[in-house]
Amino acid sequence: MAKKSAAPQINIGISDKDRGAIAGGLARLLADTYTLYLTTHNFHWNVTGPMFNTLHTMFMAQYTELWNAVDPVAERIRSLGHPAPGSYAQFGALSSIKDAPTTPPKALEMVKILVEGHEAVARTARSIFPLADKAGDEPTADLLTQRLTVHEQTAWMLRSLLEE
Repeated sequence: MAKKSAAPQINIGISDKDRGAIAGGLARLLADTYTLYLTTHNFHWNVTGPMFNTLHTMFMAQYTELWNAVDPVAERIRSLGHPAPGSYAQFGALSSIKDAPTTPPKALEMVKILVEGHEAVARTARSIFPLADKAGDEPTADLLTQRLTVHEQTAWMLRSLLEE
């Protein structure tokens, strides 16, 4: 039987400790992103009322963007040498966002919940910046900048629907 060789050590210029801390932050970002994706898709399916067409279309664009965002976050965690969380139990434990209500709320309450969700993801992304900056982790910083841009802009657009 062939001897199993140890995995090669990662030597990308970021210490094991820093890679672990950054990966932990990114795991929280992944959980928040996936939870918000699921809530947004739920609201896309269940929105009703006079704003149906507008919100149904808007929510579809938003959940599609969120779906496309989870892979780069998970792959960055893997690039740092750590496993990416991928179960509902892990996401539930890591996410700062509450699960979607079991009974679909009215349309404007959906919008309010999504504003809060996008703001929460932005806070999570922003909280990882000091770790990435300290470690000189430019790829993570770039990913965080991209995510912040999306979440802050989406929160603004959704908030605009709540103004009278």
